[in-house]
Amino acid sequence: MTENNHKLGKTLWAIADELRGAMNADDFRDYMLAFLFLRYLSGNYEEAAKKELGSDWPELPPKDRRSPLSVWYDDNPDDVEEFEKLMRRKVHYVIKPEYLWNSIAEMARIQDDKLLDTLRDGFKFIENESFSSNFQGLFSEINLGSEKLGKNYTQRNDRLCTIIQKIAEGLAEFSAERDLLGDAYEYLIGQFAAGSGKKAGEFYTPQQISSILSGIVTLDCQDPATGKKPKLNSVLDFACGSGSLLLNVRRRMGKNGIGKIYGQEKNITTYNLARMNMLLHGVRDTEFAIYHGDTLTNDWPLLKEENPAKKMTFDAVVANPPFSYRWQPTDELKEDFRFKGYGIAPKSAADFAFLLHGFHFLSREGTMAIILPHGVLFRGGAEKKIRTKLLQDGNIDTVIGLPAKLFYSTGIPVCILVLKKCKKTDDVLIINASEHFEKGKRQNVLLPEHIDKIIDTYQNRREEERYSRRVSMEEIEENDFNLNITRYVSTAKSEEPVDLGQVHDELTALAGKIAAATEHHNTFLKELGLPVLPLLSSDRKK
Repeated sequence: MTENNHKLGKTLWAIADELRGAMNADDFRDYMLAFLFLRYLSGNYEEAAKKELGSDWPELPPKDRRSPLSVWYDDNPDDVEEFEKLMRRKVHYVIKPEYLWNSIAEMARIQDDKLLDTLRDGFKFIENESFSSNFQGLFSEINLGSEKLGKNYTQRNDRLCTIIQKIAEGLAEFSAERDLLGDAYEYLIGQFAAGSGKKAGEFYTPQQISSILSGIVTLDCQDPATGKKPKLNSVLDFACGSGSLLLNVRRRMGKNGIGKIYGQEKNITTYNLARMNMLLHGVRDTEFAIYHGDTLTNDWPLLKEENPAKKMTFDAVVANPPFSYRWQPTDELKEDFRFKGYGIAPKSAADFAFLLHGFHFLSREGTMAIILPHGVLFRGGAEKKIRTKLLQDGNIDTVIGLPAKLFYSTGIPVCILVLKKCKKTDDVLIINASEHFEKGKRQNVLLPEHIDKIIDTYQNRREEERYSRRVSMEEIEENDFNLNITRYVSTAKSEEPVDLGQVHDELTALAGKIAAATEHHNTFLKELGLPVLPLLSSDRKK
């Protein structure tokens, strides 16, 4: 993120901090991010409209605050339908002039008493009519009638006017370029996550960790040392939260480096955040599919096909699922095609259920990277059975131990498991990066050099004392398929060997010096008629 992008994020965060008052941060987040999303959609649409209309684009005098597009609509009513068809082809969506951000912001500036109704109508239009794809419910969690905004319509309308006017003033200091608004959106998500504590785990993966996962899955599967893949046909995050991890993979591959992005999210608020986040980062509605549903029960129709020849597969799978999530596997799930041959994850921790879900849909030439608690590396019972089979089948490629306190949602250290269906090496690379970080006030931080070191070690399968090691399957089997990282790569520094002969000589010399000093001191004591100091027993023998 550039300095300017960071500055915009901080400006908007200061506005949020000032305006939310007694409102819960999570509630205010939804309003703030929705307005930023509307600002992006509007700016992108007006820019494209101006380009298409060319010389017909109205040039308004400085004091005329109307939207140029609304003026064109008024002057050319017979051409509106054809123009909107053109815009659907070009930018994939349409926004009526009265719902554009500049129109809404002007209503806020003059304290228009119809702003709330206009905003509600605008949100409905975007959900149901703007896009050719289905974006219903995009603003479903934004309650414009909430008493948190005010006790009656007038109070709510006035509060919204204040919020929107402040945001408009803050945004006016910066350009409206896509990356700027997209990065500011990501920044705000991170800031709201920092204030949400454990709840943040539902929707946010810190960028530093996203960078590690995206850096790994975008490399060639068979031979990572050859570098990045030229293209990923598809990428899946089955617990995608706000979509930041998927967007990180897209950034690595470049705008045209991914065929299509797929995500699934159970939480409705977070699901909407993810859809907005995709669009805000310039991912067209035809370039991504985010599904609202339960990954563990596999209710996404797209992933229901059991036939291996027909099922959907992905070139990259990334995920940061809820840690040790308690679930209720039914008898039907125990026979699910995703878990057959492995067994079912215990009720107390669905970690391996999430892992097996993603792994099932990984392509033969794909790479999967998933963040999990350390328990998956050594816990017994059903989890040991699953871990053992994955190891014996040669599917676990790399285990990466990360430092503690990297997440807002937990202080425990976590690991990254890298899995493949077809890999060249028959060993497992263990990376212990637990002590490579910069200490922060609340969270520890991975600096760029820490991230690069992890990715480089994975890419070149590099071994380094107290950091990384390639462990044979024979050794892992001897350890009863326990992957506890410190069994294989300890960060403890070995103590230097002690030369007992040298120590004895030094102590003997020291005892002699003490004896000489004591005798010298006693001569003064005798002269003064004072009792002398006793000599050490070793000195008496002499």
